[in-house]
Amino acid sequence: MLEGSTPHLFGRSTVHTFQHDVARAAAAVADRVGTVRRPYSGASLTDLQAMVDAVDLDRPLGDTDAALDEVGRLYLDHAVWFHEPGYVAHLNCPVALPALSAEVLLAAVNSSVDTYDQSTTGTLIERRLVDWAAGRIGFGPDADGVFTSGGTQSNLHGLLLAREASAATDLSRMRILATAEAHFSVTQAGILLGLGRDAVVPVATDDVGRMDPVALTAILDDLIRYDLVPMAVVATAGTTDLGCVDPVDAVADACARYGVWLHVDAAYGCGLLVSTRRRHLLDGIERADSVTVDFHKSFFQPISSSAVIVRRSAAMRRMAHHADYLNPRTATVPNQVDKSLQTTRRFDALKLWMTLRTVGAEQLGTMFDRVVDLAEDAHRLLIDDPDFEVAAAPTLSTVLFRYRPAWLDVDTCDTLTPRIRARLFAGGEAIVAGTTRKGHHWLKLTLLNPATTVEHLRTVLDRVRETGWELLTEDDPRLATAVV
Repeated sequence: MLEGSTPHLFGRSTVHTFQHDVARAAAAVADRVGTVRRPYSGASLTDLQAMVDAVDLDRPLGDTDAALDEVGRLYLDHAVWFHEPGYVAHLNCPVALPALSAEVLLAAVNSSVDTYDQSTTGTLIERRLVDWAAGRIGFGPDADGVFTSGGTQSNLHGLLLAREASAATDLSRMRILATAEAHFSVTQAGILLGLGRDAVVPVATDDVGRMDPVALTAILDDLIRYDLVPMAVVATAGTTDLGCVDPVDAVADACARYGVWLHVDAAYGCGLLVSTRRRHLLDGIERADSVTVDFHKSFFQPISSSAVIVRRSAAMRRMAHHADYLNPRTATVPNQVDKSLQTTRRFDALKLWMTLRTVGAEQLGTMFDRVVDLAEDAHRLLIDDPDFEVAAAPTLSTVLFRYRPAWLDVDTCDTLTPRIRARLFAGGEAIVAGTTRKGHHWLKLTLLNPATTVEHLRTVLDRVRETGWELLTEDDPRLATAVV
């Protein structure tokens, strides 16, 4: 090997190796996807930990083919596959093929979209997509925004802008208002912003889990009466457990009346922006000051692809900091680091660009409507089945339910439900989520795969039923012969 040779770095002299390696990697994924028939292998944590620990990272294998074979055994054989219809757990989606092509491009070129001189049209494409998303929200030409790593960062960013927009300077007096259904990152943001762990004030909900505008108004009055500062109201468009969409228009009325920043967390519900039948659920979102959108949930994008969008561009400039070596004040080109919480940042916007240019917004909206329809199908199956209990009718694509035949008492059901979930995961055939509401355990279907059918759902529910019965009879073998 010649001195100074770089056979493992991407460049002119290694393009053939690059093509071979990418093709090999694609073939490895395609092989697994073509043969997998369940979302998870069922391997135990102990076994997987032993496999990973057995690898000596100080003794390289020497070539990419060998490393791919090893990663195939370690990772691909035991990955959780979101495209499989038995996966109905979290807000993970199967991904659009054009976005996977984009991943190859953006990873190989390795643009960083913090400054224009590292990305050129990468910056311009991201800015155009921000404008497009702002238009879908209903913002005017003064809107702005930036891509982020996910909803947690977008929520933090939006609430940071709310803090900076506040006339108050005493952080201990600032409060964020949100329902108990809001994402955990809202409370996390309050802590990170120096407001304290008690900064988030819970707002009551109606009987279906949406923010109650009357309760919101009462709390705003109380905060002002006690010389506290309502820094922001967070309305959620797609809560994690029930998929509720807060009445954004009515919440915006209250925010306008009191001069409070309105942040809408539409990380989950952003698919409604392109929905062909349910866009009205977001009525009023155009009145928000900032909005979180997670394209890697409801737009079928690979992680990560998210953004925070603001109605007024001046809001983004409040956090700008300039460095002569990076983004000097004299710059005449657009530098995205002026408005991002990150410096080095992947060109994740390319994935959405490729998807929109190939699939189109209308088809994405149809796909999102399909998973919402599927949740309604699941709800009908569950309410017609005496072995199951359902928490509420779905708004988006989540359904809370549990295995509870009429003869099963509540305490036993609460003990049984998380065990069902764990047993299902250990078997690998079906993966469902779990949560707790009002002190009771529930299972959760989260449906973000448009290819899932009602028959697939029947199979998952039958497996839940069978698993619940298995566990009950293991606990009390007499049940196996009892007539219930």
